[in-house]
Amino acid sequence: MSDSFQFIDIVLFALVAGFLILRLRSVLGRRDGHENRTPDPFAPRPKPEHAGEQANDKVVRLPERGERPGEAPPSADVPVTGSDGPLEVGLTQIKIADPAFDSVEFISGARIAFELILNAFVAGDEKTLKPLLSPEVYENFTSPIQERQASGQRLDIKLVSLRSADIVEAYMAGRTAHVTVRFLSEQISATYDAADAVVDGDPSAVTEVTDYWTFARDTRSPDPNWTLVATDSAE
Repeated sequence: MSDSFQFIDIVLFALVAGFLILRLRSVLGRRDGHENRTPDPFAPRPKPEHAGEQANDKVVRLPERGERPGEAPPSADVPVTGSDGPLEVGLTQIKIADPAFDSVEFISGARIAFELILNAFVAGDEKTLKPLLSPEVYENFTSPIQERQASGQRLDIKLVSLRSADIVEAYMAGRTAHVTVRFLSEQISATYDAADAVVDGDPSAVTEVTDYWTFARDTRSPDPNWTLVATDSAE
């Protein structure tokens, strides 16, 4: 009988220990080797309760952008589409090549990518930039980073608001999907030299900035990440 009670005690202790381990895992989480990786801005995520609210953050103008004719911004922060137009056809082609593609989710990820990439550029964080940019765009970003670091300059740029992010072009090039997003933002920008004197921009002026970013992804790849392959401006 004593042996029987001891056996029951052992079973109970084992159950309690297993319960505690499960609780610890649920509270602390598991290490899976991905803790320090750059987050994927295009990964599906729950939609925020107030999608239009944007916190103030730091951004910066893109380096070496070309000129593009200005366009009136749309009133809503949704993809621009037209019945049987080039954009609609392009989005349909991408959807056929990648059935998981969702334009609304893409826009959500593009907004995050906009702030993530520009914040990294301002901070001189080349490690964060590298997996998010094509080699050509990466070089365009890192060159001015290295130049300002060598000269002792620093950027102080704030995003007052990201007013809209809209798909304006979409097409397939072979099996690679390309999507261009127009970002309309308000920014305060100033560059300081080593003596902390303003050498460019105005720290008291809000400027409206229109950026065009083109993202690309090989639809044959299991990697869901999109890469920034081109930047342009309406200015």
